[in-house]
Amino acid sequence: MAAAVAAHVLVFAFPLQGHINCMLHFATALAGAGVHVTFLHTEHNLRRLGCRAPSAAGSPLLRFLSVPDGLPDDHPRSVADLPELSKSLAEGATGPFHDLVAPGSPSSRAADAGADPTGGFPPVTCVIADGLLPWAFDVAEGLGVPAMAFRTASAGNFLAFLSVPNLFELGELPFPAGGDLDEPVRGVPGMENFLRRRDLPSFCRRPIDTDDDVDPALHALVDRTVHSRKARALIFNTAASLERSALAHVAPHMHDLFAVGPLHAMSPAAATCSLLREDDGCVEWLDGQADRSVVYVSLGSLATISLEQYTEFYSGLVAAGYPFLWVLRPDMVGASRGQDATTPQEAIIRAVGETKARVVTWAPQRDVLRHRAVGCFLTHAGWNSTLEGVVEGVPMVCWPFFGDQQMNSRLVGAVWRNGLDMKDVCERDVVERTVREAMESAYIKGTAQALAQQVRRDVAAGGSSAMEFERLVRFVKDLNTLQTALLSSE
Repeated sequence: MAAAVAAHVLVFAFPLQGHINCMLHFATALAGAGVHVTFLHTEHNLRRLGCRAPSAAGSPLLRFLSVPDGLPDDHPRSVADLPELSKSLAEGATGPFHDLVAPGSPSSRAADAGADPTGGFPPVTCVIADGLLPWAFDVAEGLGVPAMAFRTASAGNFLAFLSVPNLFELGELPFPAGGDLDEPVRGVPGMENFLRRRDLPSFCRRPIDTDDDVDPALHALVDRTVHSRKARALIFNTAASLERSALAHVAPHMHDLFAVGPLHAMSPAAATCSLLREDDGCVEWLDGQADRSVVYVSLGSLATISLEQYTEFYSGLVAAGYPFLWVLRPDMVGASRGQDATTPQEAIIRAVGETKARVVTWAPQRDVLRHRAVGCFLTHAGWNSTLEGVVEGVPMVCWPFFGDQQMNSRLVGAVWRNGLDMKDVCERDVVERTVREAMESAYIKGTAQALAQQVRRDVAAGGSSAMEFERLVRFVKDLNTLQTALLSSE
């Protein structure tokens, strides 16, 4: 009988900042459990990051390799380009990915030129691919390498996509033209008491500026959701205490399911792989502010807003009267005719002053959220940001843009009640009112702290997420043992 080969998991994230962040924490946790891990970037992102050597991750069991995404370096890879990026990645990366995963392959096409192509790692024994990359686990299984799907969004969002065929059958989709977005949705199990049309994933809404009833992206995302049912297991970055009902309704559709989050709290030592340069000076600025006095504003790495929306946000923040730290990426605010050369960042500081406002292009968000001066988080409600706010017990004001953010913001406002949901409204008086309530409400503060304490118990030794992660590691090693036995019998 052949000797068992050490388990080696290839982790492949969709090449967006939020997906990379989440799955890198996951990869670091696996390496910490004694599993060899290859974290697969695109060549474009790996060049931007510069984190090539295993030492960059702080573990000899974790390395970084890359595959091409098929796009030129100067391609913007913006949110509007995501369908093109997805298609190009599937076309450009399939061959190199196949060579990397194939048993006995030297991985030469994916390794850095001139580097040891194997890095002393055993062959890949398991692939854990982003759920947005269904072709990756198809390739792996075709090579006889077991594959699992990892979803970086909430379990509730996955359940909503899984329920879309039922929503069509019930006539709840597509929405009627001009229909009431506050109409309750009855076709997503376990969410009948709080889900409205406006809380479904944004792709369920009628496309703007077309006559189509259904967004084509909806069908593509439903197909990827259903495709995840083929994987050996499905992994969520969530905790049972946060999404017990959604997890229970998803589980019967999967071969196995693991809820192992929030991963950033369970595995905080992950290497920093930010595609945007963080401004560390904002933490020093927070040091000079009073406890729980600052509103932290960040709308994520992809969203853009119009100049008019920016003006409403800015006016509402100023009227609320609290100091604020605002993440404004250079590409975030759209231009307007007649606009002078002053940037929004410069205009804020000029009008408010450096003691009342700090504007940065990107921030070390987890450091900011755990800072004693932060009293409220105005967020786009991406799942990573939502979990980071939850773990730190910071009251949230949610203004979602797309995807799962609509669902997440509803969880914050109506289910967990650790913040307020401001979706579909961008008016200065609403911004002012919701920010003040989040900063001042004793109920919201108390709920946020209680939720944080529960989730911290989940990721601590003996907690539900920690035990699920241990079960996942055993599952990975059992798959490896099974593969070794199959190979020895051939």
